[in-house]
Amino acid sequence: MHESAELRTGVVAAALELFDTQGFDQTSVEQIAKAAGVSRSTFFRQFGGKEDVVFADHEALLERLRVFLAEGHDDPWGAVCAASESVFSHFAHDPDLARRRYRIVREVPVLREREIITVFRYERLFDDYLRGALPGVDPLDAVGFAALVTAVHNHVLRQLLRGTKKVPLATLQAALADVRRRYGVPADASASAPDDVVVAVFPRSMPVAEVTRRLRSQLD
Repeated sequence: MHESAELRTGVVAAALELFDTQGFDQTSVEQIAKAAGVSRSTFFRQFGGKEDVVFADHEALLERLRVFLAEGHDDPWGAVCAASESVFSHFAHDPDLARRRYRIVREVPVLREREIITVFRYERLFDDYLRGALPGVDPLDAVGFAALVTAVHNHVLRQLLRGTKKVPLATLQAALADVRRRYGVPADASASAPDDVVVAVFPRSMPVAEVTRRLRSQLD
């Protein structure tokens, strides 16, 4: 498995370099395979085509996030934010490669369309998770939070991709903390000292399902 991951990484890097230097449409699968030091058949076993090479990281990330969210979390809203941070950290780890991918996607219409679909898949993953993790949650709350987290993440990530300077994870974390406050689910709102009497005060904007979850956690 480790060797397979390294192989995929090498093929992706070789493909992006070729796409960047000679153009996406002008680059053949045979050229990519030769540059990566693999056979044509190996390429097709690892990827479905040239488009799939560009979005290979996203496919792996989406699967990783599904596993992470399925583990179960006491704070579902926070789990979505943590998933978003994980995606950002992945691309920030190798910003040069991420910027090269970004340039290629911006220049090729078919890749831009694929990117829109990929962004929606993250939103849908977060939305589905919140609906399952918070029984009774208003669907508008779930889809709204999922969309907002995804939009904020992409805004911060674009700062990294369009520039030349490092954008720290703390920038995204601060933005997501603001999202939670605006949405009425701040990270520190569920922490309180145990007592015989529970007095709860919640923001008017807090989703009903989240109010119920926090009351239940205090009463259990």
